[in-house]
Amino acid sequence: MTDILLIQDGRIIDPANRRDAAGDLCVANGKIVKSLTAEQRKKAKVVDARGLIVAPGLVDIHVHLREPGQTHKENIESGSWAAAAGGITSMVCMPNTAPACDNAGTIQLINDVIRRQAVVNIWPTGCITIGRDGEKLAPIGSLKRAGVVAITDDGDCVQNNEVMRRAVEYAHMFGLMVMDHCQDEKLTEGAVMHEGEWSLRLGLRGWPSAAEDIIVARNVILSEHTGAHIHLQHISSWQSMDIIRRAKQRGIRITAEATPHHLALTDASLHNYDTNFKMNPPLRTEVDRQAIIEGLLDGTLDIIATDHAPHTDYEKDVEFDYAPFGIIGLETCLPISLEVLYHSKRCDLSFLISRLTHKPAELLGLPKGTLTEGVDADICVFDPDERWTPTVENTFSRSRNSPWLGQSLRGRVKHTFVGGVEVFDGEKIHSPKEPGKITLPGGRAAAAQV
Repeated sequence: MTDILLIQDGRIIDPANRRDAAGDLCVANGKIVKSLTAEQRKKAKVVDARGLIVAPGLVDIHVHLREPGQTHKENIESGSWAAAAGGITSMVCMPNTAPACDNAGTIQLINDVIRRQAVVNIWPTGCITIGRDGEKLAPIGSLKRAGVVAITDDGDCVQNNEVMRRAVEYAHMFGLMVMDHCQDEKLTEGAVMHEGEWSLRLGLRGWPSAAEDIIVARNVILSEHTGAHIHLQHISSWQSMDIIRRAKQRGIRITAEATPHHLALTDASLHNYDTNFKMNPPLRTEVDRQAIIEGLLDGTLDIIATDHAPHTDYEKDVEFDYAPFGIIGLETCLPISLEVLYHSKRCDLSFLISRLTHKPAELLGLPKGTLTEGVDADICVFDPDERWTPTVENTFSRSRNSPWLGQSLRGRVKHTFVGGVEVFDGEKIHSPKEPGKITLPGGRAAAAQV
């Protein structure tokens, strides 16, 4: 395995450095370098990137990897395979595991597995409250020392405003961002989809937008009161967009994210009761969808994150009311984002890539998302126009709960590099921690190659 890489004749887009030009990208000893010597060029692994985009590896700060405790859905290794196949080289995993990540021991376990098995960079988050039950604060200082990059009870929302106030105060003291899943649980008891025309048509219990809006407003007030940075996850409501926009105009330390599914889909997608369209927060109206797009374009929403939430077929293949919320998204994030924003001419590639690379990295202070000389060579090479159809046979996630399986998508990752090492070649996963180990879609092992 050579430690020298030359990616030739691609269109290099590095929004953090305002670079968008054809050229070569050079890597030596796992780092981006300005150029290679003649001797290095002779030894280099050469990748022909003609007609392709060469971008920083994507950064996803909202992923559920299900380990420990729910590895029948996904684990750290399989989740990292899916990320690599989607061009994602860095991700942040949520703490709603079993047991929950509310103590340093569980964080240590996760970090140990990451070091042994992950083919991409992964950082853990810790819980806001013990057991994610919203009552008693988790040991935030210990979690920080164990290596978490943020705290969140994602999957649940702290309902007690006093507990949330103390949590953001402590997080601010320790320099941690608080990520909040905004949901008033009293307004959503038994609800399974957006409250509106389609919930009435389908006879399903509706989930009002107000359940999100109320908690968004609370978090804006707490951020202003404490000075803490609160990040609002998977925003879905146009009213929430309005609250966030006005908060930012006042200089409050609020940031927020959009998911590809809320950018692309509406509650009308549930017309046939397909549980692969059931998610939390729910898909909402076309008015909400357009507001999310506009919010991303005008900076009200800062980034795109997948909220990758794996579930097994037998969990999803039940009556709509009983199916779990959530869909997978690591392997389809890029093509869906390209379709909604770039191919529809709502923004250029540089803008879109920025919301998937250095912008999310900057929120958490992660040294990722750029092609700056001297940084780790985490690189995504993709064809924005190639059409492909994700299927059970050509994807890597352990779960298959995606509304886009069997659908023709535009935009495909051709190569993914982490620290200058190719971990995805367009078809197979290569493990840098186990040289010769090659994984095919579906987690199938290929014959070892040395």
